[in-house]
Amino acid sequence: MTMRVVVLGGGSWGTTVAHLAAHNTDTVLWCRDPEVAEAVTDRDENIRYLEGFTLHPNLVATTDMEAAVSGADLLVVGVPSHAFRSTLEAVAPSLRPWVPIVSLTKGLEQTTLLRMSEVATEVIPGHPAGALTGPNLAKEILGGSAAASVIAMTDSEIAQRLQAVFTTDLFRVYTNSDVAGCELGGALKNVIAVASGMADGLGTGDNTRAAVITRGLAELSRLGVAMGGEPATFAGLAGMGDLVATCISSQSRNRYVGEQLGRGRTLGDIIDEMNQVAEGVKTAKVVTELGRRHGVDMPISEEVHGVIIGDRTAGEAYRGLMSRRITSESAPPT
Repeated sequence: MTMRVVVLGGGSWGTTVAHLAAHNTDTVLWCRDPEVAEAVTDRDENIRYLEGFTLHPNLVATTDMEAAVSGADLLVVGVPSHAFRSTLEAVAPSLRPWVPIVSLTKGLEQTTLLRMSEVATEVIPGHPAGALTGPNLAKEILGGSAAASVIAMTDSEIAQRLQAVFTTDLFRVYTNSDVAGCELGGALKNVIAVASGMADGLGTGDNTRAAVITRGLAELSRLGVAMGGEPATFAGLAGMGDLVATCISSQSRNRYVGEQLGRGRTLGDIIDEMNQVAEGVKTAKVVTELGRRHGVDMPISEEVHGVIIGDRTAGEAYRGLMSRRITSESAPPT
């Protein structure tokens, strides 16, 4: 394969995706931190986020964004949602025409409520834009565990080419033309993961967590379909698969935030101790607004948002959910 892949973002997931691509083709990882870039290139290790895990020896890293992007045949963007637009604005002058853009970011833009591929299309029009998403925990993949993901692009030929870029012996990549559904599944599940974590922090059992995950899937599916996603997508890797992994894993940042909120800690203290972004914290507000715009009731997301902004405690949120009017499982909630 002669395609040159450039991954923007030296966090745990951006680094892992660059590591996967380096198995198949020339890959460059752009990092903001010079020490991280040097360690990736010289010692095959991300010393800040993935210490102790060995990266592919062919992977190189740089802090020179312009030089990296100018030679890209595929641009993969793994920065947080709040930096996604500004990052693309910075690279736009250096990116050659028609180079596909793949988002790794599972979030929504705060001000516009746009998905990341929509932001990409708005900032740099004329480039095919999609996402790589699924139940993918970076350290498990680097540790040699098998995993699966979805490359979401509207153009099936481009999707199939990119499928080959990221697939390895232990990382299986499927294609999906439902970009909206895949991106929404990845963003909305983070809010449900915060709710699942709150249940853990409150000391509830597996019954409660199973109920949160199941009703959370119904909630994100309703909104996702209302926003143009296909129902089957939310039963697949980008929906249910990602939701389950994020809600139950000890590696999940969003679940961790919820757990600490359930234990009574303040959001500020929790965020201050974390060195990576938990997208669900900001996405909760966006999801509740999208629910109102599309006429979709989002009870779990609304309760999570209430806890995040300090209107209620995690315990009060769960009591509020349990006091809602009982109805049919298949009926939209009221």
